[in-house]
Amino acid sequence: MQNRFIDLYSDTKTKPSPGMRKAMADAEVGDEQKFEDPTVNRLRERVCELLGKEDAVFLPSGTMGNQIAIRVHCRLGDEVIADRTAHIINAEGGGTAANAGVMIRMVDGPHGVFTGEQVREALRDPNSRNAPRSRLVSIENTSNGGCGTVWPLATMQGVTKVAREAGLSLHMDGARLCNAAVKSGTKARDYAACVDSLWLDYTKGLGAPVGASLAGSKDFIKEAWRQKQMLGGSMRQSGVIAAAALYALEHNWDRLAEDHDNARHLSEGIANIKGLKIDVPRMETNLVFFEITKPGWTTTKLVEACKERGVGMGTAAGNRIRAVTHLDVNRADIDSALKVISDALAA
Repeated sequence: MQNRFIDLYSDTKTKPSPGMRKAMADAEVGDEQKFEDPTVNRLRERVCELLGKEDAVFLPSGTMGNQIAIRVHCRLGDEVIADRTAHIINAEGGGTAANAGVMIRMVDGPHGVFTGEQVREALRDPNSRNAPRSRLVSIENTSNGGCGTVWPLATMQGVTKVAREAGLSLHMDGARLCNAAVKSGTKARDYAACVDSLWLDYTKGLGAPVGASLAGSKDFIKEAWRQKQMLGGSMRQSGVIAAAALYALEHNWDRLAEDHDNARHLSEGIANIKGLKIDVPRMETNLVFFEITKPGWTTTKLVEACKERGVGMGTAAGNRIRAVTHLDVNRADIDSALKVISDALAA
């Protein structure tokens, strides 16, 4: 058993640092709903600058950001084009149907990254009265289900070109956009220029306890505020948590490269453990997916065995295990985790 539990279950496991906690405690606050919270207002300005968008709204979660965006962009019965691995399909409780009344047209992109040609092939005939209306393309960057794959900017621009020629809007799930930007060297605003709306998450690699910002045009955000109210997301003195987001943007963005390095170290170590299988080059950012090939072992069995020994991981679709690096895990922790995994399989 480890002296300290090493939690690789998700980058959502991060806890606020002392500096972040102080920023939260010292935050200026006001009534968010009346635009009187100075910290929330500063966050909005910072996000607009970072993403190159006209306006933004602070939300309790990124899932709410996806749901609001779909409700704003679409009408009842419309269709959203998204990769089959997308979070809006697999991890939001059927919200696209329940909250927005839309359908999903799934495409199958390599590791969650699809092309403009795939979008073109998925488009419905706009003159048909029988088919749903193609209305929105949703992009996830990085692609969680695609092993944390980073969208090449040129590929995203190709999708944008086809979608806009067809009159569709585009939305980005930016749960790990910061990881994509750091890994690729592409500015977040250059990715953001490819879409009409996107949200940025603070609770994963950036280490804040709660919150996301949804950004877009002034008209889009005006309607997003209405949807935020409708879905119960409006807050009051939310500067306390907006302060954590501001701290995260200032202190925890560039350091994501360390998480990526640790993930590569973890991947290379897993590749050397007999009974495991991993595609090391595919692990581009902080998400590490691997399979068990040892007879008699299942993903659940290994996850439980490692948990008993002080290392947390999670099972994933496709008979895989997912381990995620983050700011609360260092290189020594990765080495310890590799030993635990190896010892568990050998037991």
